Amino acid sequence: MYLFLLVDTVTNAPPGSAIPNALTLAHWRFLVDPRVTGDVWRPTVTTLLFTASIVAIVLVVSSTGGYALSRLNVPFRRFLLAGVLVMHAFPLVTLIIGVFLVLQFVGLYNTLTGVILVKAALMLPFGIWIMKGFYDTVPWEIEMAGVQDGASRFTVWRRLVLPQVKPGLFALALFAAIDAWGEYMLPRILAPSSDFQVLSTYLNAVSDPDSTTYNFNLFKSVGLFYMLPILALYAIFRERLTNIFGGGTKG
Repeated sequence: MYLFLLVDTVTNAPPGSAIPNALTLAHWRFLVDPRVTGDVWRPTVTTLLFTASIVAIVLVVSSTGGYALSRLNVPFRRFLLAGVLVMHAFPLVTLIIGVFLVLQFVGLYNTLTGVILVKAALMLPFGIWIMKGFYDTVPWEIEMAGVQDGASRFTVWRRLVLPQVKPGLFALALFAAIDAWGEYMLPRILAPSSDFQVLSTYLNAVSDPDSTTYNFNLFKSVGLFYMLPILALYAIFRERLTNIFGGGTKG
């Protein structure tokens, strides 16, 4: 499918033809000419900021929350673990009305900050559960040695335990980045009239059939531009991405 998109976006072959009859880069003029589809680089920068913010929040909260549930004697620990799983089980469409009301109440509706916080919160149950599984595989002897040497619990976690779960952190960061990069529903519903625009909503505007300048080849070119970063990430780090299922399955 991706090969077909790549071929069709750089050729002027007839619609439906898989064999190009000539090469052209005319459908990629949107990269240098804002008059074609509007400025594509501003949504790109916004999407990068959106993705990086979500990855940072998910990593910080998941790494600390997973450690607390794995190592500390937290009150109602089993209840919290069950709650994490239940939170991850609910699809987004069942929560969107409640999320909409909460954002309006706190004044974050129609803002990039509100969308980032909601998306990160929806990913946290999965991240916390996965990181708990990785922490469960770390031997207790490593922590006990640090505690007996006089180090604080935070120092033991940061210097001794956290390096042991780096594969899990790396894989979780990749998974969160891929999920955040492809998010469409939350920016569309929770920030419909804001000034910022991510690439998913930008692509929707390009593909609007009501537009008098609709161009399917242009749509495919923008779509391929949108997919290239994630395809590159997956091609480079696909082996490390599978580590998220290797260490995070112990309950």
